Amino acid sequence: MNISSIASSLNMINKETQKVADVSDKSFQNMLNNAISEVNNHQIKGYDSMEQIATGKVTNLQEAVQRIEEAELSMKLALEVKNKAVNAYKEIMRMQI
Repeated sequence: MNISSIASSLNMINKETQKVADVSDKSFQNMLNNAISEVNNHQIKGYDSMEQIATGKVTNLQEAVQRIEEAELSMKLALEVKNKAVNAYKEIMRMQI
């Protein structure tokens, strides 16, 4: 039995549990703000790509279209998550205690 391999396995497990603890330390507000700012960044990149296409300044059309699609999909995802959260809230408010 190799003790060094066991020690390295334990170190990997400790690192993974530390990552999980770091994620759980974030508050819901911080996670929501990060998600909204990420969607906003995708939207800005998408609008910049549209402007570059319209003005003819785009160097790689495929990358520009990809950024536009990413912006659209991130916005659709954000709207669906919002709709699900609102529906869940309404369902909870309809519950009788």
